[in-house]
Amino acid sequence: MAEKDKGVELKRYAPAAARDTAVNGLEEKQTGTSMESLEDVDGHHADKTKPTTPKMRNLFFEDGHRRIDFVLAWKKDLGNKKQQPAEQARELFEENLRKEGLEIEYDRRGDEIHFAKVHAPFELLRRYADIMKIRMPMKENLVEQHGQKFTNLQSPVTSVSVQLWGAVSRCFKRILSPFEVDQTVLPPRERRYTCPYSSDKEYLYDIPEDKSQIFTPSRRSWIVDFILRRKSFSKDKQKAFSFGVNKMIADGFYEAAYPLHEGHWKAGSADNERKLLFDYWAWWKNCFKFQPLDYIRNYFGEKIGLYFAWLGFYTSMLIPASIMGLIVFIYGLAIMWTNTSSKEVCDESNNFTMCPLCDVQCPFWKLHEACIHAGVSRIFDNGATVFFAIFMSLWGTLFLEFWKRKESTIQYKWDLTSFVSEEEPPRPEYLSKLENWHTMKINPVTGLKEPHLPFWRRRFPIFLCSYSVMLFLAGLAIISVIGVIAYRVSMLAALQLIPAAVQKDNSSEITTITANLVFQNASLVTTITAALINLLIIIILNIVYGYLAFWLTDWECLRTQSEYDNSITIKLFLLQFVNYFSSIFYIAYFKGRFAGRPGSYKTIFGARQEECDAGGCLIELCIQLAIIMVGKQLIQNNLIEIVLPKVIKLIKRKCSKETREQKLARTPWEKDFKLQPASNTSLFYEYLEMVLQFGFLTIFCAAFPLAPLFALLNNIVEIRVDATKLLTQLRRPVADRAATIGIWYSVLYAISRFAIITNAFIIALTSDFIPRLVYELKYSENEEDPLAGYVNFSLSTFNISDFEADHMPSPALRGDFELCRYRDFRNDPDHIRKYKYSVVFWHILAARLAFVCVFENLVVVVTSLISWLIPDMPTMLREQIRRENYITNEIVLRTELQRAHGVDMDDIDYHDGGSTRRGGDGDAGSYDSEKYSPRRSEDIPMDVRSRPNRAEETDPRSYV
Repeated sequence: MAEKDKGVELKRYAPAAARDTAVNGLEEKQTGTSMESLEDVDGHHADKTKPTTPKMRNLFFEDGHRRIDFVLAWKKDLGNKKQQPAEQARELFEENLRKEGLEIEYDRRGDEIHFAKVHAPFELLRRYADIMKIRMPMKENLVEQHGQKFTNLQSPVTSVSVQLWGAVSRCFKRILSPFEVDQTVLPPRERRYTCPYSSDKEYLYDIPEDKSQIFTPSRRSWIVDFILRRKSFSKDKQKAFSFGVNKMIADGFYEAAYPLHEGHWKAGSADNERKLLFDYWAWWKNCFKFQPLDYIRNYFGEKIGLYFAWLGFYTSMLIPASIMGLIVFIYGLAIMWTNTSSKEVCDESNNFTMCPLCDVQCPFWKLHEACIHAGVSRIFDNGATVFFAIFMSLWGTLFLEFWKRKESTIQYKWDLTSFVSEEEPPRPEYLSKLENWHTMKINPVTGLKEPHLPFWRRRFPIFLCSYSVMLFLAGLAIISVIGVIAYRVSMLAALQLIPAAVQKDNSSEITTITANLVFQNASLVTTITAALINLLIIIILNIVYGYLAFWLTDWECLRTQSEYDNSITIKLFLLQFVNYFSSIFYIAYFKGRFAGRPGSYKTIFGARQEECDAGGCLIELCIQLAIIMVGKQLIQNNLIEIVLPKVIKLIKRKCSKETREQKLARTPWEKDFKLQPASNTSLFYEYLEMVLQFGFLTIFCAAFPLAPLFALLNNIVEIRVDATKLLTQLRRPVADRAATIGIWYSVLYAISRFAIITNAFIIALTSDFIPRLVYELKYSENEEDPLAGYVNFSLSTFNISDFEADHMPSPALRGDFELCRYRDFRNDPDHIRKYKYSVVFWHILAARLAFVCVFENLVVVVTSLISWLIPDMPTMLREQIRRENYITNEIVLRTELQRAHGVDMDDIDYHDGGSTRRGGDGDAGSYDSEKYSPRRSEDIPMDVRSRPNRAEETDPRSYV
């Protein structure tokens, strides 16, 4: 589709006069150009010591006029067995392409890889635009003719809400102006009135003088790919599914099929769309700029454009969540030493003697020794935590609801409101695997005979085995968590023996101080090291899960690519979800719950189970969550996606025996072939990474308020990393179309619902919020400070004489204590039901369960109400779509009526009211527009002008 820009227009590369120097598709060597210096350019550090002329890329056949729309690459030598059938298949395939109207030019100069360059003439593009009903921009004068008569119907009085929204929009515009892209280079593109192309109604469309310019390069490659995926390469009628370039690649007849990038992205190159996107989108200096979404869509297609629109919108929505999380964190810092609970724990005068942390070898200890741990715990375990959990639950709902509105706006801007995905052909891998399958069935849609796999005899056993293997793989993650628990138990027991060992060896003063420091922070050291080990196991298991998930999905033999993508999405998401979150769930809901009590501890691996420290388990949950989340982002984003490709590129450059002259002589299609292929899973892993991040943010937000801030910083980098990878490391993908983000929205919605439950239980079970609240409301006797005495209230008492003989502390550690304290709500030793759960325990348990019920129902009701109140599509946008459909139909009907009256479309004067011909006289030369148009006020829109199409990722001026 051709769109007119009101600013700097991108150059159409290599005009005929400038392409005369291009020979056999080589890069241009213009007078005064130092090609060597241009190849030395790396990033934005160009060699300015040598005179250079901007380097342009040859994207045309040898005649310099026909554009290369697609490239097919194949190996010169495939071996004796595959060489002849491959040549025959390629010959027949390419002959069918020529019959369809495509033009092919060969480059067989390479020793290993040969290339076929494919060009689509305008007549073929025009024909397929008609077949595929591609929407084209209509003539502006036609739109103006039918729009002028509605302008007087606008109300002269603007409503208060519209005035208020306009003022807010102008305010946001001023605030966000520093983050706008440079509109002199990337001018905003206006939304044009469009309608499906029809070859017999070309007078309706805004077609430039060079008709081929109406089709953008991405649209041309999409049409060519549409043809390539449907042409046969076999005359054998028994092989009905021997068609499509993807099947030929799967069979090894071709190595690759791809469109060319528009030009070079390095400094010193001539202006082109690729370089423009790199300079003003992918480069790091643009980290805090809005994305030029319309330009991304025009270059990569709607599917990739929609991903970056979603990622940008998600990143912008993290800003309020990050601010709120930072406020909650600062509030926690402010009260960590001033709240009553921390003061009581740190007060040495309380002199609480705590029971040993392990059997026999561990000494008794004083509660004030846990002062630092208790203070740090208050940073995350306070009243603001509940508010933040409710806020993030509402945030998750608002994010999804506003995204639906944003998505509907993008669909309108990009002509996707009426998009219907085409009937998918079977996957090439599916057909290859069932090539000798004898059970066939007629497809009710296409009418073709396809291999049929009976459900109960073939599919069900495979699915059963596949998901049984998945359960086993999920069990591996749980087993790894149990292994880490064993490490934590043994490590904690070993660290608690340090004082006795140091005292026995008569170590130096420095060693003694260090040992005491480690002993006092044994739980913290154990938590951090265990989290790091768990992160390493997670990374290793993720690699295993990736290979096995694809292997299992291939084994299932799914027919279409959509079925395959959905299946692999569910598998990998579930496996990685269990892998990442199982250890976090253990700390949040199980650690310390079944440890027992002094004198009757439960054991695991021959040692006592882990207990929560004096400050509670929430700080350990926070540490575990922070290490896994931040560690994953650092390793995956910075190491794997940024550092590793650079290291591999450096190694290849050092090991390459290719001379500079040979490198300079390579053609554009050879250079693009050297890039990594853009596979169907390129976006899959990007979505998966962000969805898992969304899970970290929402499911355990009560334990880690800084998670949105870390996610925001990560995503700012992630956008540029993904952009750089697409522009510099991958072959140009085919500009696929998509109207939504697919199954990922359902996954996000499920996570947001699940997060409500998990946060309710974290606040109720893991934090001390409910016990403190119960104490304040029922048991506190101090009106001035209701929390005074809470620490003593939360500690139960144990008589040392009730220790069993094999668990009794050694005489050297026993001292003269008779009683010790421990965290729990149990009866005293002199109670008739000693050491049983006290009445307070059951009161608190009832309060915990009541809180879960109230929290869940309240948040669910509020979020559901928000979802109901916020329409999926803005009202103004819905009216605009109806208005455009109405005016488009009016234009078509009136224009056809004028043609039926013998009016020449070239003679109509559209600027005098649109009702007469120039130079016409009599009835034959006039046309009464009022006679043939409805004037009912309810059918006439108030405003016929389209809203401007903004390229920013988030803009208060757009429909949000």
